[in-house]
Amino acid sequence: MMLTIKKVPTVVSNYQEENSEKGFEGCGRNCLGKCCLPVSKLPLYAFKEDNSNLIGNSVEKSSEEQPHICFLHNLLLGQWEDRMSRGLFRYDVTACDTKIIPGRYGFIAQLNKGRHLKKRPTEFRVDKVLQDFDETKFNFTKVGQEEVLFRFEKSIDHNRHFFPCAPPTTADSNNSSVVAINVSPIEYGHVLLIPQVLNCLPQRIDHGSFLLALHMAKEAADPFFRVGYNSLGAFATINHLHFQAYYLAAPFPVEKAPTRRIMIMKSPQDKGVIVSQLLNYPVRGLVFEGGNTVQDLSDSVASSCIFLQNNNIPFNVLIADCGRRIFLFTQCYAEKQARGEASQELLDTQVNPAVWEISGHIVLKRQEDFDDASETYAWRLLAEVSLSNKRFHEVKAYILEAAGFQTDIEENNRDLEREPIYEQRSPEALTHLPQDCMVFY
Repeated sequence: MMLTIKKVPTVVSNYQEENSEKGFEGCGRNCLGKCCLPVSKLPLYAFKEDNSNLIGNSVEKSSEEQPHICFLHNLLLGQWEDRMSRGLFRYDVTACDTKIIPGRYGFIAQLNKGRHLKKRPTEFRVDKVLQDFDETKFNFTKVGQEEVLFRFEKSIDHNRHFFPCAPPTTADSNNSSVVAINVSPIEYGHVLLIPQVLNCLPQRIDHGSFLLALHMAKEAADPFFRVGYNSLGAFATINHLHFQAYYLAAPFPVEKAPTRRIMIMKSPQDKGVIVSQLLNYPVRGLVFEGGNTVQDLSDSVASSCIFLQNNNIPFNVLIADCGRRIFLFTQCYAEKQARGEASQELLDTQVNPAVWEISGHIVLKRQEDFDDASETYAWRLLAEVSLSNKRFHEVKAYILEAAGFQTDIEENNRDLEREPIYEQRSPEALTHLPQDCMVFY
């Protein structure tokens, strides 16, 4: 039996709705397809790919690099604000009420009625994490170039560069990765990272794409800028490979949750990656950090995600702390919805718990839900997402094996109780929040 749910897809591009009705017949404008992108002259940020450790993460430039441009504040957020001034967003997210819910974790609630605009419901399949790319449905090659901020690609000379106007060469146009606005933003600076946009990759993580996302978090060099990923079946709504990211000047609740390290046996191929398990948090998950190199950390998480994809287990990923910590969550909420097993009270809120909600930034669409939001409510909502304890431990064993770790999972579960509890280092909330970033209720 095929499991589907009636849902209203999030509109991420101003061209999404018109294309869904008309079909895709030609272009007639500056899009990201093969008809337009190869001859475009989009800005290009070329990042320096090195083999260093993420500890002490910085973006210092070498003497041979161009005068440094601040990737996050001058480029990404500056270009995002330019698009806001040009009226490209569906609503003004900076005017949305936001509040920190009293309690231990400080869940963040936002009232965002703009993400609940009426649109024709569509059937969405939730029982297959891997689905073939379908060019007849909306995809990011249909996005207008005015919605694109810049290309984001690896430098060819191991130095950082910014080119305000850089046409792709014939050799690299198919590998162009871009950063575009999300026209239905959740927060300030909400963007989409679309790897190799012309290759029309389905929503499926591979080692190269995940490393690209990790480099984006690293280049931002700001712990308040996080990168997220939703698989199909875990509330990704577009089957074209993409990551999301935005700037929120407050710690996410998941960044405050205590953890316990999982005991992993050393091996000759030890990559120095540390894996911990979240404790006392409504959604069960793992935390990856450390690594001898950026590549080591990236490969460990990517291998875990590839296993989950291949075994049809929906998941969400949060890249935090400038790429130093990566949270991996498995979930089952969409399947519960499709089977009629989800709480009706929570269904009525029409909240889809994707990576941002699971991390503790909960976007609410009804005034009454925002007014009544409490830590108990947030906990109850997110607990619906989590795998059962038994199922989580089964999946955890396979994840660790897929990531290349050697461990006796049964012995590890016993030893886990004797391991010390670590309090995570979360970024401190800023007392000088920019006036145009958050509106507290």
